[in-house]
Amino acid sequence: MKRPTIADVARAAGVSKGAVSYALNGQRGVSEATRQRILAIADSLGFRPSSAARALSGATAMAVGLALRRPARILGIEPFFMELISGVEAELSARSYALTLQVVSTVDEEVAIYRRWWGERRVDGVLVCDLRVTDERMAVLDELQLPAVVIGGPVDGGLTSVSSDDAAAVTETVEYLAALGHRRIARVGGLPDLLHTEIRSRAFVAACERLGLPEATTVCTDYSGEEGGRVTRRLLSARERPTAIIYDNDVMAIAGLGVAQEMGVTVPARLSIVAWDDSPLCQLVHPALTAIGRDIPAYGALAARTLLAAIAQERPESYEGIRSRLTPRGSTAPPA
Repeated sequence: MKRPTIADVARAAGVSKGAVSYALNGQRGVSEATRQRILAIADSLGFRPSSAARALSGATAMAVGLALRRPARILGIEPFFMELISGVEAELSARSYALTLQVVSTVDEEVAIYRRWWGERRVDGVLVCDLRVTDERMAVLDELQLPAVVIGGPVDGGLTSVSSDDAAAVTETVEYLAALGHRRIARVGGLPDLLHTEIRSRAFVAACERLGLPEATTVCTDYSGEEGGRVTRRLLSARERPTAIIYDNDVMAIAGLGVAQEMGVTVPARLSIVAWDDSPLCQLVHPALTAIGRDIPAYGALAARTLLAAIAQERPESYEGIRSRLTPRGSTAPPA
């Protein structure tokens, strides 16, 4: 089937190609009635302007970009990103925007993606995840003047961010476990160069020191179940093993639960487990996992709305300090 062209739309509408271009790009030059008639005809013919043509005309792409620097195998099993993307998609689709998703391996690849998207006008703005402690992406986005919203932060400088109060969530969790009577608490963290991992680690150490708890141990991983299980096995094999472990996502917490059961360490009688993100997986295991959670789809929708406001040059403010909630379930109890 031949792909329809702008000439086909013009012929069917009985107008010039210039009029069709004005109508499709939302520019002056045609009446509103003519614009709507041309749009209806273009839709009936299945005409879609190419990204190159849109770039030349200065039209918006009606798309938002999201480049994720995580192994694809991790994304496939990571409930957080699936729920986040569902919230982003729900907000964008309601505004007739599309989401362009790209998985990358390195920061250089991610920066190259931003430059290509900007040069080809493929997206009108980007969502940025996994802010690093030292993050060169911020300077590149500022240089390109590409509208951007950082998910997680806070961000120093001019970029807008949407972030939760991870430090407060860690502090609340440590206080809860200490109130149950736990003295040896360990934490299985995520990637060490991520800013939110650093924030959680500092808050964990500070809370343990304030409560007089010995050796606030944090072991960083890649968020996978394999790494979560391996670290749990090592912690539970130590002479002074922890009586409680906090995990930075629910995939690792479920893997840790499996290792504890394999080693004959009863949960929660001899080991309490707390997960992060509180996806439905936390209630599908036995015992159900105590978890730190927030409404992740709503979090993604808020990030998408904030970015669309930035694209519309409305200068949106950052949303920082969104609170998480700790939901106790069957995986935590006073230590035996």
